Amino acid sequence: MSPQTPQPSQPHATALDVLLDIELPVTLRFGRTQMLFGDVMALGAGSLITFEAAPEDPVDVLVNDRLVARGEVVMAGGNYAVRVTGIASQSERIDSSKSPEGIE
Repeated sequence: MSPQTPQPSQPHATALDVLLDIELPVTLRFGRTQMLFGDVMALGAGSLITFEAAPEDPVDVLVNDRLVARGEVVMAGGNYAVRVTGIASQSERIDSSKSPEGIE
């Protein structure tokens, strides 16, 4: 009796499993600002940087530098977390792939 090679019940299941194990960088964007180079060089411990966003504004969730969702900051188990409140539309995802000021 020869050993049989196990066959996956769904042919695409193994390909999907491989994709599901890929790690991608996730970035949370709370706000954005511009600073003079001299002001950046003067930053030190205790310096404050103000952003063009209010605390209640949604947080952008970027995956691989592309907008995928928006959410709100919450506490979960003593850690900061983001509760997803909306998924970015296809046009928002495409627009987010462009650099902020059109600079590549």
